[in-house]
Amino acid sequence: MRGRCWIRSGNLIGQEITAQIKLKLDSRCSNNQAEQLAIIKALETIESVNTLDNSPRAATVFTDSRITLDSLYNGDNHAYLINEIMKRLSRLEGTKCKIEFSL
Repeated sequence: MRGRCWIRSGNLIGQEITAQIKLKLDSRCSNNQAEQLAIIKALETIESVNTLDNSPRAATVFTDSRITLDSLYNGDNHAYLINEIMKRLSRLEGTKCKIEFSL
């Protein structure tokens, strides 16, 4: 299966799918890296959603990667993709957007 690593990321608002992406990854990409990249892509899409009144908003990111979630809550993990997720979360917080993660 080498060379056939894919991620899919989708965004819902209410019950409506608002965005979907599918990316082919390098064969050297690990499953954890694929999960982390999918989270980054989901956060990028959330960042791009504009609200008319700039009111506070919330979003839930669903993932099945316990390892990634543990890494996000572990301040000692400085892996590149984890840092990218943390940067995006910080930016979203600055725009009054609360992000939660769910398994």
